[in-house]
Amino acid sequence: MSRTIKRGTPPKRPAPRRKQPVKKVSMIDRIVARLPVSEETLRRAVTWTITGIAGVSVVVAATWIGIPGMIGAALAETAGQAGFRVQQIEITGLKRMDRMSVYAVALDQQSRAMPLVDLESVRQNLLRYGWIADAHVSRRLPDTLLIDIVERTPAAVWQDRGELTLIDAQGVLLEPVRPDAIPALPLVIGPGADRQEANYQALLAAAPALKPRIKAATWIGNRRWDLTFESGEVLALPEEGAPRALVRFAELDGARPLLGRGWLRFDMRDPAKLVARKPGIDQNHALADPSDAGGVAEPVGVDAG
Repeated sequence: MSRTIKRGTPPKRPAPRRKQPVKKVSMIDRIVARLPVSEETLRRAVTWTITGIAGVSVVVAATWIGIPGMIGAALAETAGQAGFRVQQIEITGLKRMDRMSVYAVALDQQSRAMPLVDLESVRQNLLRYGWIADAHVSRRLPDTLLIDIVERTPAAVWQDRGELTLIDAQGVLLEPVRPDAIPALPLVIGPGADRQEANYQALLAAAPALKPRIKAATWIGNRRWDLTFESGEVLALPEEGAPRALVRFAELDGARPLLGRGWLRFDMRDPAKLVARKPGIDQNHALADPSDAGGVAEPVGVDAG
């Protein structure tokens, strides 16, 4: 039997296999795959967390606008039982004030459920402390209160009726000071001297060369200052124009030293002259202005006042 062969028709070749795309696995999927829980359980936990935070946010907003009343309080307590409850307090900005006092104020709540914490009330109670100039209180869900404190800066020690108190530049009382632990700050003495602290700081700024030599300042008659120097002398300043008088005294002391030369008291209440007194002498000596006496400052007269 003969077989007919058809020419010109090439034999059929098998079709090439298509390359299957390689599935890329993200880092998150790899981490999830290694967790000891199923993917379905993890998704359910995330869903409940998001739902819980959203629910608490709604309760907080509703409580803030005052709508829910007892219903809102009940919902808030339920949120607290679900974990949205004050468990931690983070404090920033605190340097000198007692930290436990801040904790006590923050935890003084009728309920510690997060939606029921009165942030403004916490802030106002903190502002009652002298050390605290300002405070910002906020929530960080689910269980943390954030408290940022702005403290006052001590500027002087106020002495009145034997009591020592630390004050700031505006005269705000900060805390008591023990006599054996007085800080290196200006000392202001007398009733009302605390309220004159800003005025006193301006006075010192007028004659910065004398500032480190001044030991204390006494507020006299609620009208004027007496300054006591480290070398023991007292300078009586006038009621009006005290900064100008102090600058003039600094100029006189610079021309020919007055401090540390045995004088007991200087009086500049009369703008026309500087009067001085030595220990054991009942009379006051008027000292000449060096610019009017050839540069020599010596007693030129006696003032019996």
